[in-house]
Amino acid sequence: MFESVAPLLAEHEDLQQQLSDPALHSDQGRARRVNRRYAELSRIVQAHSMWQQLTDDVAAAREFAAEDASIAAEIPGMEQELEAAQERLRRLLIPRDPDDGRDVIMEIKAGEGGAESALFAADLLRMYLHYAETKGWKTELLDRTESDLGGYKDVQVAIKGSSTDPAQGVWAHLKDEGGVHRVQRVPATESQGRIHTSAAGVLVFPEVDEPEEVAINPNDLKIDVFRSSGPGGQSVNTTDSAVRITHLPTGIVVSMQNEKSQLQNREAAMRVLRARILAAQQEAADAEASAARRSQIRTVDRSERIRTYNFPENRIADHRTGYKAYNLDQVMDGALEPIVLSAISADEEARLASLADA
Repeated sequence: MFESVAPLLAEHEDLQQQLSDPALHSDQGRARRVNRRYAELSRIVQAHSMWQQLTDDVAAAREFAAEDASIAAEIPGMEQELEAAQERLRRLLIPRDPDDGRDVIMEIKAGEGGAESALFAADLLRMYLHYAETKGWKTELLDRTESDLGGYKDVQVAIKGSSTDPAQGVWAHLKDEGGVHRVQRVPATESQGRIHTSAAGVLVFPEVDEPEEVAINPNDLKIDVFRSSGPGGQSVNTTDSAVRITHLPTGIVVSMQNEKSQLQNREAAMRVLRARILAAQQEAADAEASAARRSQIRTVDRSERIRTYNFPENRIADHRTGYKAYNLDQVMDGALEPIVLSAISADEEARLASLADA
């Protein structure tokens, strides 16, 4: 049983030796990747050690049970512990998304619903910022386009974690947030008190660790500069500090105007561009090998309606996992963990099923 563990144990030992080599840490990108893999394998090593210890303990107890009634009485409890350890190890051996340890760039866009959708986009941003705070993650607002009533037509935020364990990574927790988020509530602009339905879209990209990961030929970029503008189109900057970068081979366009410096806006735009190109490359690879997709519950169609936020009933419902709760007020304040864990659990179950069918 668990024959696949042996090469992982050997890899863990090799990584441990690499981490003790000072030369490794001169290359921050490589050191980061080695640390992530080491943290991931450390959980498997610990779980395997526990399973092996319990296996030996149960075998020894069975050997002496005939001579000692007290030992025989302990066997059922020991067998339950062994079964739990075996299941934990089995789940840890499920192939993990290689991007789970990465930080993310999230984009929230107003959709159907006009001004109310823009206000809801701002509410979603606040929800994710509060959630990041509960996880100890750092956030950085990259760019935003405000609406007339204080919401966001479009907002981009970078979210950075601190753990080297991929299971605790930002991408591991937020990758399934991409899709259409539907809201049902009485808009602030509605004088008749009628419930409206509107929506906002969320896009999540794994952030590139090092620029060299995604090779971009400068000749493939079309860069335009223009003046920043605020809600309603009024000028907020009298210099051409805003930047629009078009990646000609893919047609991906990124605009940034959050900073007053053209250089800062360009650097932020390149971060987002690299993340989008990386995501496009991965989706293309997934399409070619659909049986080995990173996630079984996400679809390539980013327009999928994934969740409904019903304010009159204080209800939150995830349409992919079946999760439903009546604590929407707490969710909007950042209590998102149970919903996130439902997606992670559904993904694990799907991966286990695909392994069983293989």
